[in-house]
Amino acid sequence: MNIILYSVTAILLILSFVKDKQKTHKALVKAWKAFENILPQFLVVILLVSLLLSLLDHAMILKIIGSESGWLGVLLAAIVGAVTLIPGFVAFPTAALLVNGGAGYMQIGAFISTLMMVGIVTLPVEIRYFGKKMAFYRNGLAFIFSFLVAFVIGQVMEVLV
Repeated sequence: MNIILYSVTAILLILSFVKDKQKTHKALVKAWKAFENILPQFLVVILLVSLLLSLLDHAMILKIIGSESGWLGVLLAAIVGAVTLIPGFVAFPTAALLVNGGAGYMQIGAFISTLMMVGIVTLPVEIRYFGKKMAFYRNGLAFIFSFLVAFVIGQVMEVLV
């Protein structure tokens, strides 16, 4: 599948270059600058997760956020996700590393959904724009909804795996 995506991308890039060299060059320069801006955040998170995975053995990961950790592991993962501020392009590879390290699908589902939907770190800004009641209401519902997401992901992955 990756080969197909890379091939299509290469073909479209060549077509773009043939059609308009200046615009293609401008777009590539813009893309490179965006990549340079993203790279430090991405590397820091990947390094931290790699360090965490090297310090914690497989049994410890399974105990904390493995599928055997059950709903307590889901709760822990949801809390960590709610208080962590990581962009999505870093979160999903991080989740893949954690799953490969032994984390459970339900736990990672809760982590990712709270990471994307709940903003404890950004709560003061949200309160300023939406008001205290609305900000707490939205974040509380998102936190609760993450458990439904975790349950559904757990059920789907149980059938698929």
